[in-house]
Amino acid sequence: MKVFETSADAKNAAIGLLARREHSRKELWDKLSARCESVDLDAVLDELMAKGYQSDQRFTESFIRMRVGQGQGLIKIRFELQRKGVDSELISSSFEAADIDWFELAADMYQRKYRTVLDVTDFKERAKRMRYMSQRGFTAGQINFAIEAASEHD
Repeated sequence: MKVFETSADAKNAAIGLLARREHSRKELWDKLSARCESVDLDAVLDELMAKGYQSDQRFTESFIRMRVGQGQGLIKIRFELQRKGVDSELISSSFEAADIDWFELAADMYQRKYRTVLDVTDFKERAKRMRYMSQRGFTAGQINFAIEAASEHD
């Protein structure tokens, strides 16, 4: 593992990471901190933010688009963003700006996964389907909406 001796080395490594995909500040810190013993990593990351190379705003918007495209719900996306060190206010404002209909997304995901209509007396299967949707990050209300929409659809 190469240790970065200068802030220029650390900056180049960070730019290399950012060239592949957007990263949150915390992600960059986590990836570079072990290799930057004599370098002021905060100063390097501040410079990258000032020059527009790294932006938590851009990262958050990109991450939300990607996860929604994968069919994940609000709860899971919010949790992952918090784990990546994104500020709660930034997360909330980005969700508002994205203007996503979580109920329609849940219904779409449910119909893609489950092609057969749910038998109303099969509580075990209903629980299984609800658990699947819950693990994808949807609320109980969104899951119930998706199940009802699928049964009305057929």
